[in-house]
Amino acid sequence: MAQEMVKGAEALLRVFREENVDVFFGYPGGSVIPIYDALYDAEDIHGVLPRHEQGAAHAADGYARVTGKVGVCMATSGPGACNLVTGLATAYMDSIPIVAITGQVKTHLVGTDSFQEADVTGITIPITKHNYLIKDPHEIERFPDILREAFYLAKHGRPGPVLVDVPFDVSAGDVPWAERNIEALDGYEEPPVADSADIDRAADMIEAAERPVLMIGGGVVHSEASEEIIQLAEKTNIHVVHTLMAKGCFPESHELSMGMPGMHGMAYASYAIQHSDLLIVIGARFDDRITGDLERFAPDASVIHIDIDAAEIDKVRPATVGIQADAKAATRELIQAVSAREPGAWEEHLREIKKKHPLRYSDNDELMAPQFVVEKLYEVTGGKAIITTEVGQNQMWAAQYYPLEEPRKWCTSGGLGTMGYGHPAAIGAQVGRPDEIVVDIAGDGSIQMCMQELTTGTVEKLPYKIIILNNSFLGMVRQWQDMFFDKRYSGVDLTGNPDFVKLAEAHGAVGLRCGDRDKVVETLERAMEVDDVPVVVDFAVAKEENVFPMIPAGKSWDELIEAPVSDE
Repeated sequence: MAQEMVKGAEALLRVFREENVDVFFGYPGGSVIPIYDALYDAEDIHGVLPRHEQGAAHAADGYARVTGKVGVCMATSGPGACNLVTGLATAYMDSIPIVAITGQVKTHLVGTDSFQEADVTGITIPITKHNYLIKDPHEIERFPDILREAFYLAKHGRPGPVLVDVPFDVSAGDVPWAERNIEALDGYEEPPVADSADIDRAADMIEAAERPVLMIGGGVVHSEASEEIIQLAEKTNIHVVHTLMAKGCFPESHELSMGMPGMHGMAYASYAIQHSDLLIVIGARFDDRITGDLERFAPDASVIHIDIDAAEIDKVRPATVGIQADAKAATRELIQAVSAREPGAWEEHLREIKKKHPLRYSDNDELMAPQFVVEKLYEVTGGKAIITTEVGQNQMWAAQYYPLEEPRKWCTSGGLGTMGYGHPAAIGAQVGRPDEIVVDIAGDGSIQMCMQELTTGTVEKLPYKIIILNNSFLGMVRQWQDMFFDKRYSGVDLTGNPDFVKLAEAHGAVGLRCGDRDKVVETLERAMEVDDVPVVVDFAVAKEENVFPMIPAGKSWDELIEAPVSDE
């Protein structure tokens, strides 16, 4: 029986359907016209049109974070593919599953510097989990399986972005169709299983510890291990700290929650880590914003490190027991192996430290404190919103003052720190979870990086909210110049910002403005009433408010700076 032949574009859509892809974020161009032509008749797959390819990548990223599915973005060859790079690097640093489909010039033109050609596979080698150029006959013959492999690699093991570069003549030409067989793919691997002896050693260490702390990271999100983390913490009565990426994986209202440690984390969370004698680290990678001066980081602590990626174990902090395994599976085993543990003097001490070192800020400025706005946003939304952030002070205030109770409600650029991320991520989040409240907490600098996506939100009738904490500065850079460069403010003054209300209206969105702390709640409630287009709320906040606590870069806990105490 002759093998079925289909157009490359049709093979792509068939694989989309196999992978339950009903929406993607893409920008057309000459090299992807055959794909868009096939999409014309595909009523079950919706293409969201961003206004810049970077927006497509960030939207796919936000979609993936809130749904747990693979996000898909698409761009044409050359400049279109290059414009995905920042978004792919963002996803790579945060281990977010994305499949990027890029067009490429015809196969016989690859390498000739033809019009709109770029070596996108070469460009993206360092920022993708894997990538493919469908050029040689063997690759064309395997095209459906390469697409399946891209989705498999993106979401299995340690997740990450995978790129498939498809020449025009491959998407327009015929390829052989093969039925789905995941285990036969070149990239298929059996998931690693925790060694039972290591689990037993870890359990013994937990039972012997006097000052244990559990630190969770983004791997807990990806493995859907939140419930297991709660069970482990409650069985052992161990306090939990979360990295920026794991916000919401352990309820922040829980009595065992110590919040986020590190540079702008809670002072009590950093204290807990620093004075522990055992760190149980699950799905986290000892980022420098957590550790500070590595030689002085948690000097008395032994380490149990559980991670799906063997490369992370012993990379930064040597592990006493290192376990390569899925966070959910390994935590389940650890729950069974460990004995129940009663709270003692250490746990009581941590509760006292938490009371003595709360988050605090002054609100004496003529303009309101940005932290106050975030607190009121939490009240108005009941703490139920999906939060995306830009990068900078707004991001840290969101992490500090909008506590979350469940996972997959937090989208932020942690590893790369990408300004402009939050707005298109909010688009992806709203598409992925249309019945939820989605709010991008933004700064007046970051929001302008991808402001054009307001048109996307308006056309798609997406009712997400953008809360701009407008201090007329590039706030985090200004803060460093304030604290470490003698207040020599250089390149950070944003005087001359556009009128964000008029800008929102020009895009067809709703624009609101508030500079009165007594009207913050009223303004936020008005924003929440809009249900068919985005809303931009421009809050005039204190211009020189700094983010505290702060452990300066490369320093340690004993050099932590807390917020000044108000005289009032």
